[in-house]
Amino acid sequence: MPHVVTQSCVGDGSCVHACPVNCIQPTPDDPAFELAEMLHIDPATCVDCGACVTACPVDAIKPHAQLDEHERAFELINAAYHRVPRKRALLAPVRPRLTVRDRGQALRVAIVGSGPAAMYAAEEVLTIPGAQVSVYERLPQPYGLVRTGVAPDHRRTRRVSHQLDRIRQRPGLTMHLGTEVGRDVSHQQLLDGHHAVVYAVGAASDRRLDVPGAELPGVLSATELVGWYNGHPDHADRVVDLSHRRAVVIGNGNVALDVARILTVDPDALAESEIAPAALDALRASRIEEVVVVGRRGPEHAAFTLPELVGLRATPGVTLGVAAEDLAGVPGDDPKLELLRTLAPPASAGRRITLRFRLAPQAIAGDDRAGAVELAVAGGPAGQRIEAGLVITSIGYRGLPVAGLPYDADAGIVPNDEGRVVDPATAAVVPGSYVVGWIKRGPTGFIGTNRACSQDTIAALVDDYNAGLLPAPAAAPVATEPPPVARRGGLRHLTRRALAGSR
Repeated sequence: MPHVVTQSCVGDGSCVHACPVNCIQPTPDDPAFELAEMLHIDPATCVDCGACVTACPVDAIKPHAQLDEHERAFELINAAYHRVPRKRALLAPVRPRLTVRDRGQALRVAIVGSGPAAMYAAEEVLTIPGAQVSVYERLPQPYGLVRTGVAPDHRRTRRVSHQLDRIRQRPGLTMHLGTEVGRDVSHQQLLDGHHAVVYAVGAASDRRLDVPGAELPGVLSATELVGWYNGHPDHADRVVDLSHRRAVVIGNGNVALDVARILTVDPDALAESEIAPAALDALRASRIEEVVVVGRRGPEHAAFTLPELVGLRATPGVTLGVAAEDLAGVPGDDPKLELLRTLAPPASAGRRITLRFRLAPQAIAGDDRAGAVELAVAGGPAGQRIEAGLVITSIGYRGLPVAGLPYDADAGIVPNDEGRVVDPATAAVVPGSYVVGWIKRGPTGFIGTNRACSQDTIAALVDDYNAGLLPAPAAAPVATEPPPVARRGGLRHLTRRALAGSR
């Protein structure tokens, strides 16, 4: 196989459109694209031209001869995917360029947020000659979860920030950092200064675990813990107690595996990453030896992706195990299950991660802080108790209400139709207001999923502009002057290398 997609794939589709022979699947027009765990290169079709390597923003594609030992699994994964016959077009489709009718004034768009969805939306608007984009970001550093959500040791995935840097440097884009909409500037002010306002504020809250004891000290959400070790201003000053030998993570998505790895890996392996210095110091003093990752459903329904599992298995100095009884009688032979079956039983010594399945949390036990997790066994005669001094809940994310816009509390999104904000009480479109990313569709997909999502929203916005539904701005775009970083509590942990990359 000439080239192989590896673990750090963010699925933005850049490689698909660069490939001259359409050997990378699924393509963005395929319904399977949004749910795909990664992209795959057909070994029988690839002509070894290297165009995909150049196009990939995170260096996820490598010639097969340059794979590390732990990356060999991806060669088999790519080959297995393409052994199943799939109908595909001769070439991947290309979206038509956006065009706007001349209204005597350049299109002006405000974007709230600066994560991948926001920056991909800005990129799409800026394909229109003369268009202007104003980005308003609450934090003193841009790019949202690329900086504060991706694990600090996922260096290649974090390189997507370089792609976002290139978007930021395009003529017509102005970025206002340290500016919070609703505090420093209002929704109406943004509307007055632009034809439209696009909200790309993500899903900033966790789904909460509703069991007795969930509010005890020692119980943290994944957002809180990830924010702590990534130095997010909202969580950087948190004190995390790592004095117990075991932690339990409830939920088994990719973030849960990231958390388990960060808590068990040798801290020296994190020293050159962008981890917050205070978190690194705490991990150096940590007494945690084992992290138990608990899922409600069976292994055939595990929420983590195959690439994440491959990477976790390769973590130096950490043993990854799964109980034999958790795999017994599980039907299916998909690659994820096959890999789980190769894992050893849980180890009893050394730094280790244990995967458990079919266990539902019933309570967090403890007097003045978390001391154990009480679990019900699905289909079993009795429950289990796992002693743990730290419990992390990683059971999903929720979008928060946006001031001035309708909100669907059940789904945790702003109600919308193809990105156009809709008032659910009247089914009427809210003029000039749009959404992209997780606040539009819920917390699904990967970094690259936001590209197609943003393209769809901006296409709807341009249609509305051309139809005369977006009034001309009545004022100039709001210019803000953020307070000094020291007052706003910026990302003080960022290294000089990371800061240089953000400019």
